[in-house]
Amino acid sequence: MKTLNSYSILIALMITVHVAKAQDPNFSQFFSSPLNINPALTANINADWRLISNLRDQWIGPASPYITGTLSFDTKLIQNRMENVPEDNYMGIGGMLMFDHSMNGVVKCSYGSLNLSYSIKLTETDYYTERLGIGFGTTYCNRRIDFSRIDFEHQFTGVGFNRNLPTGESGMNNMKSYFSTNAGIVYTATTERTNFDLGVAAFHFNKPRQTFLKDENQFVPIRAVVHANFESIINDQVVFNTNGVYQFQKKAQYFSIGGALGYYLGSNEAETLVTGGVWYWSKNAIVPYIGISYQSFQVGFSYDFTISKLSQAERKPNTWELSMILRGDRKANGYIPCPWK
Repeated sequence: MKTLNSYSILIALMITVHVAKAQDPNFSQFFSSPLNINPALTANINADWRLISNLRDQWIGPASPYITGTLSFDTKLIQNRMENVPEDNYMGIGGMLMFDHSMNGVVKCSYGSLNLSYSIKLTETDYYTERLGIGFGTTYCNRRIDFSRIDFEHQFTGVGFNRNLPTGESGMNNMKSYFSTNAGIVYTATTERTNFDLGVAAFHFNKPRQTFLKDENQFVPIRAVVHANFESIINDQVVFNTNGVYQFQKKAQYFSIGGALGYYLGSNEAETLVTGGVWYWSKNAIVPYIGISYQSFQVGFSYDFTISKLSQAERKPNTWELSMILRGDRKANGYIPCPWK
């Protein structure tokens, strides 16, 4: 167990919280975590429902790792059963649970979100279909210090540490939970062999206050998101997809863009699709990705090759992600494979 005095741990925690409040948790496989990108992507799927799990272990090596995980579920609601509503319009509902641990689990954050969406068919011709989706959501966050993982000088008895004694840092217990509001919109255009999505979203509209100290100026800044993706069936066995995202939150901003090719083991009517690609996370990492889909189950793995200054550390940082997606029954008339639909 690493021992820290109260002054050093307070400084470290203040730095950690300052960085954390400037940026929400992000994933290299952003395309496998749609509810974290845009509430309007809730129920925007090629199936009746979708269950997703993500796990990210970041910067294992020269620094204390960050570990983030999610579990989400979304489904189409009362589809084709609403009076006075066109048959092809539908509502969606979804929720996500997320944990984010930093400083080897000393700082722990728990999130819970609930989203509602509505998808409207704008145009349908013999060649293409256009849709517009809107989504709204709310997020609950609880951030806390796990005092069982640290020792303070006030707890030193001369022969060891007694964690039942006061820490001398009561101010670190003052962090309160908060609720934030989120909204987004997404435009979709689909042809027989292609799919295109373009969306914008914003999180923390109400700028909830978040601070260990009673500082009215410390709040969670708005996170703005712009994202796009394009998929195309090249032939009976090959599928191409490309996507990108840009996020801005206070002074923290980044973009990620990349693409992949999928190959059916058989034909596009086969049950197994193997996908490989690479993404560029601006000034941070090159991210190769490999995925496999079997029937309605999809699993993806990625590894971040760090290109930031951390790559110069004696012990190279290691970051990997694992995603798993399980979908309900696919559309009976076929679909165009999309990583997050």
